[in-house]
Amino acid sequence: MSSSGHGHTPAAWTGVIISFIGFCVAGAFIVLANVPGFWAGMALIGLGAVVGGLMRMAGLGDAPKRSAQPRATATAKAQPQEG
Repeated sequence: MSSSGHGHTPAAWTGVIISFIGFCVAGAFIVLANVPGFWAGMALIGLGAVVGGLMRMAGLGDAPKRSAQPRATATAKAQPQEG
């Protein structure tokens, strides 16, 4: 597992799986020269992004990072040392 935890949440996995299925559908229908099927696959790709975002807002994803520094390090540098 990466140190940032990027993508290791139910929201991320669900969004990527739905988008991957949409990519496969769009790819299959583009080879078959079926325009409505292609656009259905493209809609699934967008649906994956929406579902992943909604799941993240529901608490199934990582909270957005506000700073590159950990909070404890940032406050320790901001406060002068006494003594």
